[in-house]
Amino acid sequence: MQAIYKKYVAVIALIWAGCFVLLFLAHILVLTPQKNSKKQIEEKFGQAKQTYEEMVTAGKDETQARLSKEIEDLRDKVKQFVIDPEDSANLTFDISQMASQMSVSSFSIRSRDNPGVPATPSPSYVGEKQIHLSFTAGFNQFAGFLNALERNRPVLFVDKFMITRSDKAGSGHQVDMDLAVFVSKRQDS
Repeated sequence: MQAIYKKYVAVIALIWAGCFVLLFLAHILVLTPQKNSKKQIEEKFGQAKQTYEEMVTAGKDETQARLSKEIEDLRDKVKQFVIDPEDSANLTFDISQMASQMSVSSFSIRSRDNPGVPATPSPSYVGEKQIHLSFTAGFNQFAGFLNALERNRPVLFVDKFMITRSDKAGSGHQVDMDLAVFVSKRQDS
């Protein structure tokens, strides 16, 4: 009886081992890819749910009001750097006023055509206007005038300048300066 019992236990153990191996292989070949697929589907669902919640939030009045205020704030910031084409004549007048306040002499101002390639890509909302200044001033006058230009709104960019030292003592030095300012382009609606 002992031998039959051992044989019976050995057969049962082999059957259990075979089933375990088959179930383990089924788990690796069938269930693991399904878990990965389920995880990917859950991630896509989470992204879609987040997008939906953002859209619902964007549709609310308080969200639209907040976004409108943010857009208005950004437009105000842009206005510090960009002028309207109509205001460019006022800009040359403002620069002339600054020059007279700093008592620079032989002041001349003229617009320059933009030579070469534009700084920004062609489909742009902003262009660049070049302004050339020429005047005679002492170093302190030049520094004061440059400081006034830097504090101006809209922002003026000093592209380059050249100071030619005067041969005469006590007279001002010749200054040539190129300025750049951003100008908004008209949009066809």
